[in-house]
Amino acid sequence: MNRLLRLSAQALSLAVVAALIGVFSVAPTYTHLAPGLALIKLTFTHGAPRVTDCRRLSSEELEKLPPNMRRPIECPRRRPPVWVEFSLDAQPMLTAWLPPSGLSGDGPSRIYRGFVVPAGSHRLNVRLRDSGRTSGFDHEFDQTVNLAASQNLVIDFHPTGGGFYIR
Repeated sequence: MNRLLRLSAQALSLAVVAALIGVFSVAPTYTHLAPGLALIKLTFTHGAPRVTDCRRLSSEELEKLPPNMRRPIECPRRRPPVWVEFSLDAQPMLTAWLPPSGLSGDGPSRIYRGFVVPAGSHRLNVRLRDSGRTSGFDHEFDQTVNLAASQNLVIDFHPTGGGFYIR
C-alpha cells in the first residue's frame, strides 16, 4: 500500500509539473516589439590598426636588453580607440568612443546597441574613425531604408568587405 501511495504521489506531481510547463509555454504571450515599431541594431567587433608599426632594433638596442628579451623586431601592441557616430533621419542616436579590449589595449573594440524606431522610411548615417586622428572619419555609410513593422535590421562593419553593410 505504501508503494502504491508513493507512485501515485509521484505521478500526480509529474502531472502538475507537465501542466505548468504546458500553461507557461502558451501564456503569457510575449511581444518583442509593439505594433508599428522596428528594431535597428548597430553591432560590430573591429580592431583598429596598431598605433605604431613594427621596427627593427639596432644592435646597440639589442645589447642593452637582457638575453631572454632580445627580439630583432619590436612590435607595439596598442591600438587606438574607435570613434563611432550613428544618426537616424539627421538626429544623432549614438556617439561612442570605444576603447580597445584586452589588458594591453591590443584587442578589438566592440559595440552592440539596439534602437527601437517607428516602421517606415528612414535615412541611416553611420561614421567610424579608427586611425587615431582627431577629426574626420575613415569609414562612412549613408543609406535610406524602408523598415516594416517588427523588422530587425542589423548594421555591421567589416573593413576588408567594404565597411558598413546591412543584414
